Amino acid sequence: MRKLFKNMLPYWHIIVVIFLLLGVQAYCDLSLPQYTSDIIDVGIQNKGIKHILPEKMPEEEYQLAELFMTDGEKDTFEAVYEKKDDTYVCTADKETLETLDDELLTPIVLTYRMANMSETDFKNTIAEALEQNPQNQITKESLDEMSIEEIGQMMQMELTTYEAENDDGEMVTYVDMRPMMKQLIASGAMTQDGIAQSREYMENMIDSVGSSTLHAMGTAYAASCDEKAGLDVEHIQKNYLWSEGGKMAAMSLLMLAVAVVVGYLASRVGAGVGRDLREKIFGKVVGFSNTEMDKFSTASLITRSTNDIQQIQFVTAIMLRMLLYAPIIGIGGIYKVLKTGAHMEWIIVMAVLVISGLVMVLMSITLPKFKIMQKLVDALNLVSREILTGLSVIRAFGREKKEEERFDEANRNLTRTQLFTNRVMTFMMPGMMFIMYGVTILIVWVSAHRIDAGQLQVGAMTAFITYTMQIVMAFLMLTMMSIMLPRAGVAADRIDEVITTNSSIIEKAEKETIEKHTGKVEFHHVNFRYPGADEDVLEDIDFTAEPGKTTAIIGSTGCGKSTLVNLIPRFYDVTAGKITLDGVDIRNLSLAELRDEIGFVPQKGILFSGTIASNLKFGRPEATEAEMKEAAEIAQATEFINEKPEKYDSGIAQGGTNVSGGQKQRLSIARAIAKNPNVYIFDDSFSALDMKTDAALRKALESKTKESSVIIVAQRISTILHADQILVLDEGKIVGKGTHEELLRDCEVYQQIAQSQLSAKELGLEEGKEEK
Repeated sequence: MRKLFKNMLPYWHIIVVIFLLLGVQAYCDLSLPQYTSDIIDVGIQNKGIKHILPEKMPEEEYQLAELFMTDGEKDTFEAVYEKKDDTYVCTADKETLETLDDELLTPIVLTYRMANMSETDFKNTIAEALEQNPQNQITKESLDEMSIEEIGQMMQMELTTYEAENDDGEMVTYVDMRPMMKQLIASGAMTQDGIAQSREYMENMIDSVGSSTLHAMGTAYAASCDEKAGLDVEHIQKNYLWSEGGKMAAMSLLMLAVAVVVGYLASRVGAGVGRDLREKIFGKVVGFSNTEMDKFSTASLITRSTNDIQQIQFVTAIMLRMLLYAPIIGIGGIYKVLKTGAHMEWIIVMAVLVISGLVMVLMSITLPKFKIMQKLVDALNLVSREILTGLSVIRAFGREKKEEERFDEANRNLTRTQLFTNRVMTFMMPGMMFIMYGVTILIVWVSAHRIDAGQLQVGAMTAFITYTMQIVMAFLMLTMMSIMLPRAGVAADRIDEVITTNSSIIEKAEKETIEKHTGKVEFHHVNFRYPGADEDVLEDIDFTAEPGKTTAIIGSTGCGKSTLVNLIPRFYDVTAGKITLDGVDIRNLSLAELRDEIGFVPQKGILFSGTIASNLKFGRPEATEAEMKEAAEIAQATEFINEKPEKYDSGIAQGGTNVSGGQKQRLSIARAIAKNPNVYIFDDSFSALDMKTDAALRKALESKTKESSVIIVAQRISTILHADQILVLDEGKIVGKGTHEELLRDCEVYQQIAQSQLSAKELGLEEGKEEK
């Protein structure tokens, strides 16, 4: 996983911007539930009143408000009110009001509760007070049968009552006990200790139910006072609702804009990471020697360059959008939940534990399969590539059914693994939804009891549900990423394996240069062994290819001819001995300088998509039109090029599939000639040419290569008949060296090859000698 994050380091500045923007988005997202809660609790229930101190108070209410205040609280309270006519007007600013909301919450809520005590609670309070008097003979049952007026007459006090609907819509009689409490305090029946006990009871209630719930009681008191003072509370409520609704709309628009910008930046980072990885892999693969190409199959390199990078690119974009956002919204949601004072955090803890358990079970089952899946993609790619490349051979041998079965097997293996992981992961979404809905039901059930007991507000419950869903969704996002990350991690490891694999062909820090460019190639007792092999495939190879001369290499199939010429451009490095070019060890030269000296024509003619001209100028883009045409003429390609309507601008399909094998080979030869190198290497490059074209090409080549070294690997004796030096290889060793005549006389292996291809007359042998 570390390698996945390492790819994003170059884009750290964009990621910082994304993180900050996600913070803005999370702030908006976390603010919306609070606005909803405020609209319900403040805007609807408390008529848009935000603070517990009324804007205006009648004189009587002003005096009753100080009933349960300490001397210090009275001073603070009186300092923010100014008397105008028969009312008191609040002069405090917003910050002061917010401070006083906390400082005066206890006495204000006590005042509110005393002013709005239901008939049942009032009778219970009186009964508890009478029980403490030993001379009392009035029972609770008799109190229940008495009216409020009768109780007032009994206590010789005037009690104020009013009727209002409760939360269930029923009409209930409420008693304002404050005048009675004022008389009790004035008469000394209620001491300061009694007031202190009432305050202590209220402070305990604040600790148990949270200040937000009691704050709602305080604002309800403020609303009733404002209404009594003649303020239009309905107008205040409408203004508040429009204001809060407008803020919610602004938050939503800001959140939308930030989400769009974050999505754009995350996509840019993902695309940039994909681009960088493709560049790194391409640059690395281009520099690989044949040893590394043998280690990584072509099919695997294609999969790593396409499918694996796409996985990383996709997951990077999603990860910056979701993985960064999930902890921000999750931590923010937990903080907001704690501020609601709902005391139901245990529900969130339980939900998180259940979700974590579900994820761990599913990931323990699927993670091993994700690692296998990438290898199965490689296998499918390999089979597909082989079938498409060898389609003509498959049809010629009637192997369509067998190859279909082979493809089906690779396809079924991949499909079976994908189906297994998909089936397992299908349990995740229903499981998550079940947990989310279960949590919602549990919250509503617990909240209903707390709301019924007066310990929680409806808006607080709504906010708590929303915050809980945000926290659960944060874990759900992390869960989704936990599905994608392992597969992307495997892809990152596979790509990193390619990027960190160094070519076995190493350029020295202090390079030598060729002073005199002649093209002289010398093998000094060279041995070569393939990596991991037990035996050398070439042993004690010692010869010199001189400028202006042709050196031919011939031998049976598998004797090491192609391996030998692959050592010259350093596709492989020698195991022992050394190869020099113009007296300099090729391992001391830069690869660019070494390969600039060589015109290489491989066994299999390879052309690139483009035009004939672009392919001929592939090794030397600055070649002139005349040089290009001269090369094509030497390679005997002019005839078929001129037959095409666009001639040298004619298109070449990918891999040269729109030209024949012989034409492809001639164009490959012309490409090497157009480079005008000092060393020509033809690795069995004339095999697809007919005898006439072969002879004409070699004759034309002689004049072009008078000052260059020519090394030809051939199977046909006729191709190398007039070579200045012929090397005969057998089981990786030189068993013959000389001209055609010398080898025909002295080398038994050469004689066998020659006699298998040419008649005695063509070889200039007498019949008796041939039989001998």
